[in-house]
Amino acid sequence: MKTITYNILTALIAALAANHAAAQQFPSRNMQVIVPYAPGGSIDVMTRTVMVELSKALGRNIVVDNRPGASGMIGTELTTKADPDGHILLGHTSSYTGTAAIREKLPFDPARAIVPVAGIGKSSLVMVVHPSVPAKTIREFVDLAKKNPGKLNYGSSGIGGNNHFSGALFDLAAGTKMLHVPYKGISLAMTAVASGEVEVVIASSAAVNPQLRAGRVRALGMSGTKPSPLLPGLPSIAQSGVPGYEYELWWGIFAPAAIPADRLNFLNSAINKLLNGPELRKFLEQESAEPWIATTQQLADLLPREIERYRKVAKAAGIAPQ
Repeated sequence: MKTITYNILTALIAALAANHAAAQQFPSRNMQVIVPYAPGGSIDVMTRTVMVELSKALGRNIVVDNRPGASGMIGTELTTKADPDGHILLGHTSSYTGTAAIREKLPFDPARAIVPVAGIGKSSLVMVVHPSVPAKTIREFVDLAKKNPGKLNYGSSGIGGNNHFSGALFDLAAGTKMLHVPYKGISLAMTAVASGEVEVVIASSAAVNPQLRAGRVRALGMSGTKPSPLLPGLPSIAQSGVPGYEYELWWGIFAPAAIPADRLNFLNSAINKLLNGPELRKFLEQESAEPWIATTQQLADLLPREIERYRKVAKAAGIAPQ
């Protein structure tokens, strides 16, 4: 009996050692991160920058693969079908939860087929207009929109995305009626507002900054409840004529749901360490975003919670299921 017990104990120790060795070897090859939107958008910029630093830290090449389409769902579905060994990840934004909330039929469970690995950053959105729009303040814009119902167009990265929801909520809070024009990515929507194809876009600082700095668009306000130190001089929309308006954007890294817990925690710790470092803190500040440092436990209920919240918002805003 002692011999049997000893053999079992020896086998258990060997198995634990093997598992530990396997965990220590991760990643065992180069990695891939799918970005389910077109190049140039905020999640593309955020993901690429974080992956450059993560590649250095892990000593592995990390390829960023843009797979746009269906408002982020094509790239997301590809990730759900990937080997969940931690070598294939997904860069995503809060736009995903809004889109998932209004999709009636998806080939995967949007709340549970992927899991959060780590946050990247959080930020308010910025409302920008083409310079031809005569309004210089939020109050002036609200007055202009009320006088011209259905005649002002706002662009977005797609139906159900952050820019769609933020515009719809603006209409609800302000009592205005703008026309939604979806594009295949926020960079295309920003090109549209810069050229005057649409009058308005509400998007992240990372998305609007290039056109804003070039003077091709004008900023009216930001979507937080109060002014942000990261956006000096820009008033909040809520305090500038649309009480109660609030919208927050986030960016993060996800993985197939069956990723082993040790690899999930390993990646979470590695990315959080980088977010505390000077390179990414400087980058996020330049993008008017704050580092989003959270444990896997703190992120665990993110998707179920946010998707349910957006379903309620969609119903109130009259955004029809797709």
